[in-house]
Amino acid sequence: MKATLIILLLFVANLSVAQKKKDVKLELTNAIIIGQMDNSADRYSVEINMTQLFSENGIKPKASLNMMKLGSDSQQLASDSVATQTKADGFDTFVLISVRGYDKRFKSNTSNEDFLTALGRANLFQLHQPDIVSVTFEFKFYRAGKLVHNETIKCGNAGTRDKVLKKLRKKVGKKLEKSWT
Repeated sequence: MKATLIILLLFVANLSVAQKKKDVKLELTNAIIIGQMDNSADRYSVEINMTQLFSENGIKPKASLNMMKLGSDSQQLASDSVATQTKADGFDTFVLISVRGYDKRFKSNTSNEDFLTALGRANLFQLHQPDIVSVTFEFKFYRAGKLVHNETIKCGNAGTRDKVLKKLRKKVGKKLEKSWT
């Protein structure tokens, strides 16, 4: 009876380890960073901070704000002419960054939406809300219009907008070193 129980426990433990998502390297060498925030100040802050961080880690970055006119629709980034231009400039990866919410229980979105659909998705959340200390960001990586990686990053104990950005830089810096490059 004990032997059967031990074998069953080993089998269940083996299954749970096998089902865990393996940490696959993204091999990121370049990125066009798109902040999906309705507030232009939040979008600017996220894109500039991530552009600086990616550059410091040896990744060739470009902020989408440098590619579009102020107030224009971000869906133009999925057009063929932009794809041709970005490829000529040496970029093949788009990174969409959005605030997923203010709760610690968010999981990565498992839907496999294309780049145009993701650009059209609205974002209802700001970078920081008063009395909220946890912000969850979602990072989606697209190559050739297809989703290649999706990840959420949770920033807790961030009582101010500056603390949110500081914690985001710290957590993304660790991801860049471990699994994105």
